[in-house]
Amino acid sequence: MKKKSITIGDVAKKAGVSKSTVSQYLNKRYEYMSQSTRENIEQIIHELNFHPNESARNLKNKKTTIVGIVVANIRHAFSTEMIRIIENALEEQDINVIICNADDNPKKEEHHIRALLSRKVDGLIIFPTETNAAIYQQILEEEIPVVFIDRIVAGLSVDTILLDNQMAASLAVSTLAASGHTKIAMLTLPTQSAISPRIERIEGYKTALMACEIPFNPDFICSAELHTLQAGLTNMFQLADKPNALIAGNDLVLREVLQFLKVQELTIPSDVAVIGIDDVSYADIYQPSLTTIAQPTEKMGLKVAALILNRLQHKNKEAPQIYRFAPELKKRDSSL
Repeated sequence: MKKKSITIGDVAKKAGVSKSTVSQYLNKRYEYMSQSTRENIEQIIHELNFHPNESARNLKNKKTTIVGIVVANIRHAFSTEMIRIIENALEEQDINVIICNADDNPKKEEHHIRALLSRKVDGLIIFPTETNAAIYQQILEEEIPVVFIDRIVAGLSVDTILLDNQMAASLAVSTLAASGHTKIAMLTLPTQSAISPRIERIEGYKTALMACEIPFNPDFICSAELHTLQAGLTNMFQLADKPNALIAGNDLVLREVLQFLKVQELTIPSDVAVIGIDDVSYADIYQPSLTTIAQPTEKMGLKVAALILNRLQHKNKEAPQIYRFAPELKKRDSSL
């Protein structure tokens, strides 16, 4: 009986990595993997007595497709989940992915984009920061397939996937208003940076207050860096007319809100009701459980993958569009 030949898939399975990673190893593209991963693959190849020469010859004439993903801030649960979904979808099409984190730093983002362009990546998926319009324009002029996630960049025609942010904030306000809350505050990261979701969520908040016939109080908006949010909350709760409900603009802001309420020994929801925009992994197990406005990351991630694939394969000849996805209310105990 003929002995079954060892395949790249066998090596990948035993090494606990993807087939594309093994292919990168065989093509000596070691810059896309850690030293430990490289050594692990090498060891498995020896253990299985895998002879990659034939595979390498087969790969020689096949261009490896690489897509770079530049994420604004990988600390956001939304960002990491989106990356996971996109990477899995592209890997199924034998497309390799390089992931870079900009830490919400435009200079770092530009550095990553230029590095990816120098490597001649086939496409880019970008969570934009704010001030890099020139390099975004360069990408378009060079006709490199590109998709933006989460943030709209004014003046550029790019396929963009994002949440319906005004609807998300409106859902939060209407849910709190339905529970009888009328002193509803909104907390976000800085809005002066022109990052579209933050601005849209505040606009949605204001519009929803009007719809619920709740007077708008400018003192009930706090836009600040993470390290100063606690101080902003302290000032807000020193007001004679303090809020009885808080909307956290994203998952990182929510953590600051929860920490503040814990230190101040304020009880959720009897003292202060809370809703977070962006679902969080601990929402169900936190006491009390946390009401959140979730982004449909599965649908959004698959749409991003489909858009970049169509652009890479030149199937999509239409003008770029903006795709907004409806949020989902996950009502739990913190908003009662």
